[in-house]
Amino acid sequence: LILPAVIWFLALMIWPIINMFYVSLLKWNGLLRDQTFIGLQNYVQLLTNDPNFWQAMRNTGVHLLVGLPSAMIIAFMLGFFLSLRLPGHRVFRVIFFSPVMISAAGAAMMFVGVYMPNGILNTLLTAVGLENLRRLWLGDPSVALGAVIGADVWASIGFQSMMFYAALSGISREYYEAARIDGAGNWTIMWRIAFPLIIDIFGVLLMLRTLWILLGSAQVVLLLTQGGPGNATLTLGYYLYQEAFLTQRLGYSQAIAVIAFIIGIICIWLIRRLTRRSYQL
Repeated sequence: LILPAVIWFLALMIWPIINMFYVSLLKWNGLLRDQTFIGLQNYVQLLTNDPNFWQAMRNTGVHLLVGLPSAMIIAFMLGFFLSLRLPGHRVFRVIFFSPVMISAAGAAMMFVGVYMPNGILNTLLTAVGLENLRRLWLGDPSVALGAVIGADVWASIGFQSMMFYAALSGISREYYEAARIDGAGNWTIMWRIAFPLIIDIFGVLLMLRTLWILLGSAQVVLLLTQGGPGNATLTLGYYLYQEAFLTQRLGYSQAIAVIAFIIGIICIWLIRRLTRRSYQL
């Protein structure tokens, strides 16, 4: 009975992964060009003689270290606030979810308006007397990556907070009421009761967010900076896109994809180990 599902899974999931590993062993400069088997030369080139790859790895690492905790913590706190069902929570639910309903191109154009020289951010800094902090946010190599991460975090918080809201809504109010009788406030309830109860859901969302940063966030880089200025915002996902679709080095791009795949597997394993709940309610 499960054979059709197994065949469908193998065809759509396992075969493309196997093919990715195979193509990474080829020199293939365009879909209409001949393929040449070169073994591990793409990997040797990546790891020993490609400064762009290591720049992309560093930028992706910074994105993970900054973008993961900032988005997940803020989203969890917003989800907990919504789960309390305070007056007006339905309005806030729509507000928090609204970034998800904006297309990637629309959100990018909005942040171009925020970051441009006379945009919202620089205008606000001037208004509060912090003119010395004004920057050409997407053109200054020292802050461009932070600007891209900020846009990506903003775009992801809405979806994450709704997922946390759904998970936290399933927790019995009796736990919260018992904690309040013992003198606990909302902050203690949020982190000492609610968070441990949904740690497994937190882990799943953390995995999805990690995979998004590794590969999916390339669209933010593409729309805002295209990896610039210089390589200041070049990430692993965007470098893969660049090599596959712009320079047409298909074999080389799949070597990057294999390394991203391995990093993703390691991250998922670590997250699963750290967020696995060892008890049942």
